[in-house]
Parts: sequence; structure tokens; C-alpha cells
Amino acid sequence: MPDSQDLCALDQFDLKLLAALEAEGRLTNSELAEKVGLSASQCSRRRIRLEETGVIEGYTARLNARRLGIGLLALIQVSMSPHSKENAKKFSDFVNAVEEIQEAYALTGDADYLLKVVVPDLKNLSRIINDLILPHASVSHVKSSIVLTTLKDTHRLPLTTAK
Repeated sequence: MPDSQDLCALDQFDLKLLAALEAEGRLTNSELAEKVGLSASQCSRRRIRLEETGVIEGYTARLNARRLGIGLLALIQVSMSPHSKENAKKFSDFVNAVEEIQEAYALTGDADYLLKVVVPDLKNLSRIINDLILPHASVSHVKSSIVLTTLKDTHRLPLTTAK
């Protein structure tokens, strides 16, 4: 359950504005106003409020990995031993220092962490696993899966269900 401080009161105009920005983050206030049905100044005020409250965390360019020679995506399950706050902190610091690890999640279940790793090829995946992850002092087991096909790849949130 989210903390009440995490929730931000949003109306239908805010949700339309957020959906439009998720689809195209480079929209000007005028373009946004046309899509949302408000004036440019109203859109500007709302966008600023959403940025200041942290609902909008930032703006980025989405790059094409394959066109940049990064053609392999792998999901790596990591189990730790022993379990301790100190080892969790060391592993978190390690994960954040490895550029090829795009996402990392602490889990319930069999594995302690799930890592999303992007690399150019199998040789580089082997380097990440064998030279970086496995030698980490608190890692006891690693299981990797190579993604064959991506069925869906989005960072868009389901704003229609936002409350």
C-alpha cells in the first residue's frame, strides 16, 4: 500500500497531460494544451506542479539499443548468502556501479534479486556474470536467461487506473 505522502491528487486534466507527455515528452505547452483541452498557461502551471511534486521525475530520450550495437538482453536471478543489511547495501552499491545493469529488483521467492542486463553479445554477458556478479562476496547463486523476443517494452504507467 503506498504511503499517503506518495499519492498526489490528480484530476482528469492532469491524467491527460501525463499521458500526452509519456507518449511525447518533447511537447511544447501549446501542443500539450491542444491535446489536453486547456490553455498553454494552464498546462504550464500544471506541468510545473507535477514536476515539483515529483509526479514527473524527469525527461529522457529513448535510445535504440540494437542500432547502438547492444543486441543482447538478459535477466539474471541472484541469490545471496549470508543475508544481512551490510551485504544488501554492498550489493546495491555494486549494481548501481555496473552500467550494463539497467534495472534491479529485490524479490520475494527463490531468488533475492532480478537484474535486467543489456550487452552487445554473449562474450560481454559472460564477463558480467563471471567477472563481476559471481565474484561478489555475498552472491551464492546466479541463474541467467537470455531474452529471445520482447513482446512488450514500455515504461508507460496505466494512468486510466490511477487514483
